[in-house]
Amino acid sequence: MTPSQHITIGEFVAHDFRTASIFSKYGIDFCCRGHRTIAEVCEKKSINHQNLLDELTSVILTVNNNPVDFSSWPLDLLVDYIEKKHHRYVEGKIPVILQYLDKLCKTHGEEHPELHQIKSLFQGCAADLTQHLKKEELILFPFIGKLEKAANQNGTITIPAFETIDNPIAMMKHEHEQEGDRFRKIAILTHNYTPPAGACNTYRVTYSMLQDFEQDLHEHIHIENNILFPRAVKLEEKVLQYQ
Repeated sequence: MTPSQHITIGEFVAHDFRTASIFSKYGIDFCCRGHRTIAEVCEKKSINHQNLLDELTSVILTVNNNPVDFSSWPLDLLVDYIEKKHHRYVEGKIPVILQYLDKLCKTHGEEHPELHQIKSLFQGCAADLTQHLKKEELILFPFIGKLEKAANQNGTITIPAFETIDNPIAMMKHEHEQEGDRFRKIAILTHNYTPPAGACNTYRVTYSMLQDFEQDLHEHIHIENNILFPRAVKLEEKVLQYQ
């Protein structure tokens, strides 16, 4: 890839996930809003686009001994990876973080009322994400599997109740945007996950877990929005040509 201000953020990160750290440094959302070009986001945030491109180029040209090219994976493998790595992470971390937030609110909530806001935001995230994952696992991902099977065998598919994959993908992307907004608010309330001076271990561990959760969510959403979903749309178009 030759870095250019006309390439989208999502394309940069899909090509080399290490560039995500550069976008994060500038406060640029590379997952939910990865459809924007470098030129667009630099203009909006008053960032010198050449400086950003230079930093991205430096990362891309650095030898990566352990590259993970998700864009080259078969879709069934990519879906399996998302479920086993990201879905299981979310399901495992939600009850633990809720437990810690509850304890933190009881102990420090009077002195730090923002903790109650953080807890409320994460509770909303937990409820909505749990339903979101099930919709992917029970509806969208199985259909992607059928598409790939049909494409490999030059076969056909039964038109689903949602008519075209564009419809559930649009819903998933909207829900991704909601979670991105929630965590932007959490990041502000936690001062980018920085505990107050003299904070106890529970405080530090809770903020660290929230930050790790957000980072995993960013990677999770990036893989779906910028790699899985666009490829699934193209695959559906290919399969429909056989029918």
